[in-house]
Amino acid sequence: MKRIFFKTYIIIFALLLLISSCKNEQPINFQGSAFGSYYSITYMGQEDPKLQQQVDSIIADLTHQFSLFDTTSIISRINRGENLPLTADMLNVYNISKRVSDLTNGAYDITVGPLVDLWGFGKDKRAKVEKWEIDSVMKFVGYTKIKVENNYFVKSDPRIQINFNAITDGYASDKVARFIVAQGYSNCIVDIGGEVVALGTKGGKQWQVGIQTPTNDADGAIDAQYVYPMKNRAVSTSGNYRKYVEKEGQRYSHIINPKTGQPEHSSLLSVSVIAEDCASADAYSTAFMVFGMEKTMELVQKNPKMAVYFIYNKNGKFEVKKSPNFP
Repeated sequence: MKRIFFKTYIIIFALLLLISSCKNEQPINFQGSAFGSYYSITYMGQEDPKLQQQVDSIIADLTHQFSLFDTTSIISRINRGENLPLTADMLNVYNISKRVSDLTNGAYDITVGPLVDLWGFGKDKRAKVEKWEIDSVMKFVGYTKIKVENNYFVKSDPRIQINFNAITDGYASDKVARFIVAQGYSNCIVDIGGEVVALGTKGGKQWQVGIQTPTNDADGAIDAQYVYPMKNRAVSTSGNYRKYVEKEGQRYSHIINPKTGQPEHSSLLSVSVIAEDCASADAYSTAFMVFGMEKTMELVQKNPKMAVYFIYNKNGKFEVKKSPNFP
């Protein structure tokens, strides 16, 4: 009887320790810089002082692969004509990009970079863009003009430039989130440049994610338009109200339509996309700003694992439209 009692005591004591440790689980947050923007990571559990340094290392490695502002990066060297093999990350990002491009009929296009530069959203600012300049650049824009063979990019024209900026943040959020889970922290939220992956819960409750209220100018105060719960999903938001240039009194969005070569101009202010992975959500949110609300809704209805939330301008007021499955 004493032995049975002792075993029972040990089991109860172990359960009490487990319950106590769960109750003592605290959110740990750290922040840093990534891809010219920020990152913010929160995980539940005991603090790991090595975690931030390891995350910084992952981001530095992705920067070396994808940054167009780093002239020594792999993508910069490929764009200059060097024949370099693709890394596993680059191949993954290319495959995700191509899938999104195919499903959106080219509204998302990784070769649109020269048009972005032409309109003054790259390193050099432009005062004016002529139609003949757009026409000349359009000759080497089009995602179908590149392919992968034997782990190398093959371009139909050497002037084609590859730009993964509209997916890199989302892909990084996915990779960092997987790493944090692998370290034993299954409850975490990763935000890199506004591209968010929410896994598990925060103290048993779903993570709370907000959609920013559009601003009248690039320096407007950040405020939440809509806050909702999310678990084991990813979300990305693209908008045209912070990144733009003004020419002769007219505002031009940084989101370029690959079909026309022109900055997208519509009543749509932002689109938030929930998907299973953040890289896809990142690419889709950019594509949907070009695609428009009607076509986007049709596509989302065929893909129930996605959800979408639009903010648009109607007679000077913010209006909202969302898919029925958006939380």
